[in-house]
Parts: sequence; structure tokens; C-alpha cells
Amino acid sequence: MSFAPQAADPDSLRAALRTVFAAREYRWSEPNSTWVWLLTQWHRALDWLEGLRLVSPVRYYIVLGVLTLALVASLMHLGWIVWRSLRPGEPVRPPMPAAAPPRDAAWYAAQARRLGAAGRFAEALAYRFLAAVLELDERRVVQFHPSKTPAEYALEARLDAAGRSGLTELVATLYRHVFGGAPCDAEQWHRFDALAAGLGLHAATR
Repeated sequence: MSFAPQAADPDSLRAALRTVFAAREYRWSEPNSTWVWLLTQWHRALDWLEGLRLVSPVRYYIVLGVLTLALVASLMHLGWIVWRSLRPGEPVRPPMPAAAPPRDAAWYAAQARRLGAAGRFAEALAYRFLAAVLELDERRVVQFHPSKTPAEYALEARLDAAGRSGLTELVATLYRHVFGGAPCDAEQWHRFDALAAGLGLHAATR
């Protein structure tokens, strides 16, 4: 009994061919020109070093030592950059009036109002806040120190609930306009001035 060969199903044949040619061995793509250039330069450098080793071993080891030092220096610099970027930052301090001979609260308040009258409202906020802190220091509500941040004064101030709320608003306004750079207009400045002037009335009773 003989059997006649059966014709292969065209769809099955196409499926088999797709499966075969989808294998990694049949994948081909044009290599990236930049990558090819880098590989070429790398092989040229290796060939040059090998030729230098054969011609002048002393120069070869000198060059190798310099390259090693450069690599170590690069790695150390990279590690330093990573360390600096991950290190916790120092407390943010908005720009305050530059260091000057000691002045009293009245002088800073007058300076703040002069700046406000000139339309320099953000600078006026900084001077007015410092005047308010010095006024509270005179009343022993806070203890002034040039290294303290505005937020630290808000935390330590011995004020009643309304006074703490007012001082917290002053600090938030100061950070928003002086440090954050948000525009400050005359209305905001006058509210800040009035709020700062009334803080002393809220000193906590002992």
C-alpha cells in the first residue's frame, strides 16, 4: 500500500516560517553609528597601548598610572557630588537685613516703613519682622539671636493663642514674599505692619 504525500497547509507553513525567522539569530539591524565610532576608538586606544608596551614598557606603565589616577579622581569626584546631593540641607533662612551695628526695634520699624513708603514692600517685611522680634525680646517673649530662623521664633514665643496665630501668619508671609519671591503689594505690607505692631499685646501672662 502506498501513501501519496499530502500538500502542506500554506497557513501552517507561513506560521512555521514566522516562528523560525523570529529567532534571535535571524534578527538584524543597522548598528548605531555613534556606537560603532566609540568601539573603533576604543580598539585603536587598546592597540596603541599594546604597541607602546612593546616599544617602551616604561612609558607604557607611566601612561597606565596616569590613566588609573584619573579614573580614581573621577570616581572620588562623583562620590563627592552624590554625597553633597544626598546630605540633608541646612534650615532655610529668608534673606534678612545685613549685619549692622546693634539697633533697637524702633529704628528697624522706622526703616521698614520708609521702605514701604518707597514701594519696596518685600524688603520692608524683613525689617518689620526684625523690629517685631526685638520688641518681643524686650518683653522677654522671645530671645533674639542672629542665627535663629523666623520659624524658631514662632515656636518659642510665649504668646497667647491669638498672638501665636498672628506670629505664625507673619512668618508664613515673610517666607512667601521675602524668600519665595512672591509679589507683595501695599495692602499686604500694611496688614503685616499692623499685625506685627499688635503682637506685644498678646504676651502670655506668667
